[in-house]
Amino acid sequence: MTELLPPGTMHELVDQAVSRAADRSWTLQDLDWTGLRPEALTDVDRSAVRFITLVEDHIPGYLAHFLQAFPMAGAQLELERFGFNREYFRFLVAWASDEERHAAALTRYQVETEMATREELWRELAEEGRKEFTIPYAHPLQSFTYTLVQEKATQLFYQRFRETVSEPFLRDLLGRLARDEARHFAFYSSLVGAYLARDGAKAVPGLKDVIASFRMPLADTMTGYWRWSLKVADAASYDHTEAYEALVRLVRGFVDEPGEPSVADLGDFVHAIRSVR
Repeated sequence: MTELLPPGTMHELVDQAVSRAADRSWTLQDLDWTGLRPEALTDVDRSAVRFITLVEDHIPGYLAHFLQAFPMAGAQLELERFGFNREYFRFLVAWASDEERHAAALTRYQVETEMATREELWRELAEEGRKEFTIPYAHPLQSFTYTLVQEKATQLFYQRFRETVSEPFLRDLLGRLARDEARHFAFYSSLVGAYLARDGAKAVPGLKDVIASFRMPLADTMTGYWRWSLKVADAASYDHTEAYEALVRLVRGFVDEPGEPSVADLGDFVHAIRSVR
């Protein structure tokens, strides 16, 4: 399979995503910081906020990975590849702005509700933030598929967590985070869908590899990640593997080859993986 879509196609996809981001953007000043009710927070709420702050604050690591994987300088960089990478950069800038705003809002929330002092929080975030983040896939479609699943999983978590929270400010913030993640997911759905429309069933084995090896960001680097994430997930009745179903629906919508084994068994493949978790 050809690794990259034509720059013109990427331009159209990114234009749509960047326009949506501009129309639906918000700032920390839009939040009602006078409405904080920290007494309404449970210990589980506080633990979950600390957890997602660490994840969101790792945005420099995420961005560094994508800029390295899709470079825009080098004597050997073909014009078509540069064109694709340049368009993707436009999305990455908008995406990173969203994620940095998430990190800033959650960080301030912790300080304002006295979960931690600014100095304590800075040290905790720096300890994890300096660790390198990588996605172990060679083909761009696999990297985009990984990110599609991750964005959907994060969106679902924020929605589920919001349903369990009583503190009004946090409920509002989680709703905003979920809507941003939904926009990111929509972009990657369009991007992966464009590959599927072009490559058909030939793309599916690579997607299955992603699902088989998928691990949420920081799973292999964050101290105590698995125990902490399981406690948070249980409290919110959340399972990140639900996000796999979004990929199954996308494949079925774009790949018009229902008789192909690689397409027909994708749903069963996902079900088998989810059933053992």
